[in-house]
Amino acid sequence: MFVCKKNSSRSQMAEGFAKKLGEGKISVTSSGLEASEVNPHAIKAMSDVGIDINNQTSNALSEFNPKDYDAVISLCGCGVNLPPEWVTKEVFEDWQLDDPAEQPEIFPRVREEVKERVEKLIDKLS
Repeated sequence: MFVCKKNSSRSQMAEGFAKKLGEGKISVTSSGLEASEVNPHAIKAMSDVGIDINNQTSNALSEFNPKDYDAVISLCGCGVNLPPEWVTKEVFEDWQLDDPAEQPEIFPRVREEVKERVEKLIDKLS
């Protein structure tokens, strides 16, 4: 489970990379402390590297059962705001990546940071 504040950019890109790079190895979804919409700049940034996230949706963490997940990754430093049942997983990481939502020009950099971390996570979980 990738978690961010609004499940619009960083967590959506992480979900896209994990589905593509971890295909057949892991199951993945993303959510936010609150739901919003998938940021068009995130869709474009991922399209630029050949990954289509058009069909992904923004969902609230409260829609999911923590018992269904082995690993939880916060991408925004919001780990301190997550309910305890989410942060006490065997694998919990808080990546604290810059938020590109208000700075569209940093989407490519953040996308590459997300990709690098997702690759390492897949190796760790596989």
